[in-house]
Amino acid sequence: MNQQKDMDDQLQVLLARQPIFTKNQDVAAFELLFRDESGEIDLTVAEDRGTLEVISNTYSNICQNGETQSLPCYVKVTDKTLLSENFPELPKNQFILELLGSSEVTAPLLKRLKEFGNEGYRIALSDYDPEDPKFSQLLGLVHVVKLDILRLGLDNLPDIIRKLRPYHLELLADKVETQEQFRGCLEMGFGLYQGFFLRRPEPVRGKKVSGSKVILLQLLAELENPNTTAQSLEQIAINDPALTFKILRVVNSAAFSIRREIESLSHAITLLGMDQIRRWVMLFLAASDGSKPDELTRNMLLRGRMCELLAEMAGRQSPINYFIVGLLSQLDVLLDMDMPALMEQVPLQQEIKQALLNRSGGLGEVLQEVEFYEEARFDELKGLLDRPFYEVAYRHSVNWAQQVMGALYGD
Repeated sequence: MNQQKDMDDQLQVLLARQPIFTKNQDVAAFELLFRDESGEIDLTVAEDRGTLEVISNTYSNICQNGETQSLPCYVKVTDKTLLSENFPELPKNQFILELLGSSEVTAPLLKRLKEFGNEGYRIALSDYDPEDPKFSQLLGLVHVVKLDILRLGLDNLPDIIRKLRPYHLELLADKVETQEQFRGCLEMGFGLYQGFFLRRPEPVRGKKVSGSKVILLQLLAELENPNTTAQSLEQIAINDPALTFKILRVVNSAAFSIRREIESLSHAITLLGMDQIRRWVMLFLAASDGSKPDELTRNMLLRGRMCELLAEMAGRQSPINYFIVGLLSQLDVLLDMDMPALMEQVPLQQEIKQALLNRSGGLGEVLQEVEFYEEARFDELKGLLDRPFYEVAYRHSVNWAQQVMGALYGD
């Protein structure tokens, strides 16, 4: 990866996105989380049309069913920002203004919110506190209310929802950390959900890797053999016709742009090369069978690629191992198995296994950096590289994940 080229297109902020889900666990929107060098939320980046275009074209796009779609983005703003004369003109169909609960509710702010609503902006209210009377003045002016389920408590939510019902608001359950919490909020009638409930597995006792994944694990083991050949890999892969088709399709995918007549599966493997076959075996292993939301696979792809890019830019050896660690760091969630039990069934190097289990060693160090970044815990980054490299790597990984999702799930 050319560092100078990537530095030339860097943004002056650290920027990450977090998905907002529907009750079906489809992604409905993204929340943009960004900080400038001072550590503050800085909406002035949107005043630069080039930066705004980068944000719109990268952070709001998503690949679903092999097609790229643009989703709206929530942007947190303070009362001071909303009242500023220099407030940027954001595309109304792409951005939802999220008012912070710490805002001072004044007559000028209420007037400004009404003006924004009349202009066609959608407004969300975060940090809602039913005990604070200032919020009652806002409920008739906003469209979405975020309820922090950890702070408010699940048992208190039904009464809060009843009080909000007359305002006909869209309710967003925030800080949903587990599938159990998700199901509880689903029963209460929330329309939107945000949190890391897709980051933790719900282990099924005694569960084994499914048959469709066994072939991939056999391929993975064969790839660890230094004497492996395209023919030996072909003999394993042809036991799964669907996998054979996927490999042939990948050869002609946008991810590689190879346009040659394929004579056999071993020929396709030869064209890709062992490193790329190893990469795609990992990708197929990470792909959902339909029982998990696409966003989980998308995030696994993003993690893998960002780990690899950071390793490349930091001059680390064997960047492919960093890709593997990032990609498989949520395999436990995908398969609903504890990571220790899963590692007993997956043929990986011990260094990779320890990174996945304990975040240890150089591989684990980079993985943890990526986890901090994607959760917008920017102040916890150790700084393996200058911070602008992180944003560049993240943005490129978002784009790469979209491209690969098209190859994995496209027709």
